[in-house]
Amino acid sequence: MQLHGHLGRLWLRRRHDLALGIERIGLVSLRFPAGVGIVAIILAIAAGFGISRIKIDDSLSQLFRSDTPQFKLYERETRLFPSSEFDVLIVVNGDTLLERSSIAKLRDLVTDLQLIDGTRGIISLFSARQPPEDGQLPAPLVPEDIPSGAAYQQLVQRITSNEIIRGKLLSNDGKLALIVLALDPDAVQGQRLSRIVHDIRQTAGTDLAGTGLKASLTGVPVMQLEIRNAVERDRVIYNAVGFAAGCLIAILFFRRVSFMVVAAGPPLTAILLGLGALGWLDFRLNLFLNIMTPLIMVISFSDSMQLTFAARDRLIDGESRYKAFRHALLVVGPACVLTHGTAALSFIALQFSQSDLIRSFGEAGLIATLIALVTVLTLVPLLGILLVRHEGKFAADARRTDRAVAFLRDACGWIAGRMVRRPGIYSLIGLVVVLMFAAVYSQLQPRYRLADQVPDRGQAVAAAGRLDSELTGSSPINIMIQFPKGASLYSPQTLQVIAEVHGIMQNQPGIGNVWSLETLRRWLAEKAGRTDVATLKQYVDILPQYLVRRFISANQDAVVIAGRVPDVDASRIRPIVAALDRALASVRSQHPGYTISVTSLSAIAARNSAGMIEKLNRGLTVEVVFVAAFIGLAFRSFLVMCASVLPAIFPIVVSGSLLWALGDGLQFASVIALTVSFGLGLSATIHFLNRMRQEERPGDSATISVQRATILVGPALILTSVVLSCGLIVTVFSNLPSLRLFGWLSTLAMMLALVADLTILRPVITFLRSIVRPAHP
Repeated sequence: MQLHGHLGRLWLRRRHDLALGIERIGLVSLRFPAGVGIVAIILAIAAGFGISRIKIDDSLSQLFRSDTPQFKLYERETRLFPSSEFDVLIVVNGDTLLERSSIAKLRDLVTDLQLIDGTRGIISLFSARQPPEDGQLPAPLVPEDIPSGAAYQQLVQRITSNEIIRGKLLSNDGKLALIVLALDPDAVQGQRLSRIVHDIRQTAGTDLAGTGLKASLTGVPVMQLEIRNAVERDRVIYNAVGFAAGCLIAILFFRRVSFMVVAAGPPLTAILLGLGALGWLDFRLNLFLNIMTPLIMVISFSDSMQLTFAARDRLIDGESRYKAFRHALLVVGPACVLTHGTAALSFIALQFSQSDLIRSFGEAGLIATLIALVTVLTLVPLLGILLVRHEGKFAADARRTDRAVAFLRDACGWIAGRMVRRPGIYSLIGLVVVLMFAAVYSQLQPRYRLADQVPDRGQAVAAAGRLDSELTGSSPINIMIQFPKGASLYSPQTLQVIAEVHGIMQNQPGIGNVWSLETLRRWLAEKAGRTDVATLKQYVDILPQYLVRRFISANQDAVVIAGRVPDVDASRIRPIVAALDRALASVRSQHPGYTISVTSLSAIAARNSAGMIEKLNRGLTVEVVFVAAFIGLAFRSFLVMCASVLPAIFPIVVSGSLLWALGDGLQFASVIALTVSFGLGLSATIHFLNRMRQEERPGDSATISVQRATILVGPALILTSVVLSCGLIVTVFSNLPSLRLFGWLSTLAMMLALVADLTILRPVITFLRSIVRPAHP
């Protein structure tokens, strides 16, 4: 008896070493509740001001922003030739497009669009000119007085056969026209953009009324505005739905408002403090940081629920609220520290990405995780001792009405009993299932498409799709030529390099709508028979500056050959970019002083997206091993480390296999969802292992502590998994396809983690413990 008592006391001391005593910071709330409450109120007020500082980053290039040479080249290109960043593409389509009345209305629209405040130039089929005659300035292709009858039909023939218009500004069937409206760079920033886009839509609707023509907008500014609006909308939905889901589940099972506040208050406070801290640290909301609200909620709500459940059980056993919440902190607190630790490791793993956006998401997640840990450990006991009253009456009522929790305990006991009855067989089945799904997961291929980063329920994606099908593409792809020092734009060698590069790009399958200085030179040679440099320079000088700056830098030391490709998966653009690079090799070797580079966002995505996704996926594999070792070290048990591997891998490989079956491939959103949900999903595993560790007694068989721990923590594990899923599933309401993918995939992974915890972890840990420490007779 003395030996058993000594072992029991030794075990009670050891169980507090699991998290190095970090959980004891919550004891401060029990000793100084007034001081902690005042500090919490002050921090909440400061956080409110921090949230007001949060701005939105709606840049389409944010995912690939990095210190790599390719991105620095892209940034230089956008500084020298900023046109595509500020172009609103107006797509006008309809069967009556080339009718005389429609052409007149379309010209009125082009005129009125230039009067909108914040615009600086426009390109349309009305920009085309007739061939020059006798050195005079060429007249417009479409005259001011539009002819009628046979003369109008001849005009239509000239429009549809014009080299500058056909296939670039007008579809081959004559049913779609493209108007390129350049905005002032300053107009794209801030709230002006929303007003300008509204004015463009309103003007188009008014001018085209009654023609049967429909105008829709796309282009970088429109996509940025739709992203900005979607991010702001999602933030409201995530906060409202996440709050409602957490409170509803808490009130259903605790049946008391006070316990609902104890369980839900700390997570909501963690959201406030976390977002406030991100605001003060100048983080900007983007397509990934926008999910920080549900992430903070699920990180903190799971452990808040565990602590509340543990304290509730002690209250039902007759303890005072001070002793009950102190016991919860000391027993469940270490597991809370570890769950936040594994979530933090998941975010740290994202720091190895090349993308500034993903690294920023990892940094924000790490900060939010640390804030959530301190908030939960301090506020749960604080709210508990302030709000829970009449412990005796509560205990009596809970014993009579605790049907929901009792049902969950019975279900958990039944599952545990089945799993530990034949642990070897169930462990083998689990291993085989994981290996089968892992084989399918290994077949996943990287996928990236710009449209997945833009709201797919707005105009921009639909209009871009029409450009892809009718005008060979909506995504810019450029070749930038930088001249050697001292080289002139109009020197024979420079013009020859431009002509050769233009020809290569124009002949490359998959690229269309190619424009450059060479386009003007060929037009002058064909229509006017003028090939001299003086004429070319004369026409460049009379063109509007906003048009010239699309292809020639301000210092005339660089030019761009601009084309367009469809917005398709990067795997289909990558061969086009590679073929261009190979074809340009001969030009580079013949003209070594000229720097010739394939650039633009589509080229960067084609080159880098697959490698970045594969690197993140490899990082996830390393993270699984590292986190398993971290758990084993925390529990000081090699057996625990081995037992945690299979249930950790199961949700990843099953979710990935579903992606493969759906043909979605591995996208940025999906690999990040798996990385984050892996860390969050280990919450159930850690809380079970912590409770099993405390329920072990000298001389017990391998099955007793497993069953006992499952019955005690099972209901809380199930409820927290449901809460985690509710917090993440709200992202499926987003207008952003990438966030919808993140939402349903992370929710699936969370529920699969619960399944793995109940059906794989139990038999595996029982089987391994029976081998290492056989039961005493």
